[in-house]
Amino acid sequence: MNVRLELPAHTPIRTPVHKPAVRHHRTVASRHHVRRALTGSPKTIAHALVLQRGWSNEQFGCLDRLWTRESNWRVSAANPSGAYGIPQALPGSKMSMMGSDWRTNPVTQIRWGLWYIDTSYGSPCVALQHSYRYNYY
Repeated sequence: MNVRLELPAHTPIRTPVHKPAVRHHRTVASRHHVRRALTGSPKTIAHALVLQRGWSNEQFGCLDRLWTRESNWRVSAANPSGAYGIPQALPGSKMSMMGSDWRTNPVTQIRWGLWYIDTSYGSPCVALQHSYRYNYY
């Protein structure tokens, strides 16, 4: 179907103008800024990171029980087996993938622990159930 549109003679004809693409720049927080924002007790930091990951408060409750059981939330908790830190990484040096300050920085340890739980179990509640059953996670 052909449709012909007749415009009045006085109607200006516009030619398309190609405008350069507008690029909106997002401000990305530097690592320093993010770390400064994550202050407080290790539990407070972990709660913020759990929610940031999209996990629920119920999942944080499981994480709290798990890491209270493992290290009582102590950054320097050490086990004769070689496990270290809040998440009791074995060996502790595994946490260096998240930062060279893994021995002393709770944020680094918590980030590694949440990554480990996510990749190994999918969620803190599943990791906790495994810990109850086998006495490790």
